[in-house]
Amino acid sequence: MGVHNGSCHCGAVTFRITAEITELTTCDCSLCRKKNALMTKVHESALTILSGEDVLTLYQWNTRRAKHYFCSRCGIYTFHRKRAAPDHYGVNIQCLDGFDASAIPLRQASGADMSVVDPAPRPEWPGPRTA
Repeated sequence: MGVHNGSCHCGAVTFRITAEITELTTCDCSLCRKKNALMTKVHESALTILSGEDVLTLYQWNTRRAKHYFCSRCGIYTFHRKRAAPDHYGVNIQCLDGFDASAIPLRQASGADMSVVDPAPRPEWPGPRTA
């Protein structure tokens, strides 16, 4: 089992994931495109916040099922609780200390195809409208 420590840019938020990283994903939803996310998926039991939980800022949109966490001091996206798999986190692998992603397969996730159910969706949010 791999153990990987990570942090935001300023170091206020530190965390550890205990998991083998076998796949990386990008997502084409409007949020992931703008934050240029490169993630790995881990079960909630594999993520431990070591410090800075009190400085994490939560961002939610659309269905508000996914919970995106950012450091409130430096603004770095660290991880998010996934909409499609709420018992898993997507972890920003760019936050992992010394992690070499060059040999890990990359998969494009299709977030743009997920339903937009917000009562007042922005036009920039792709996906089928259900509200």
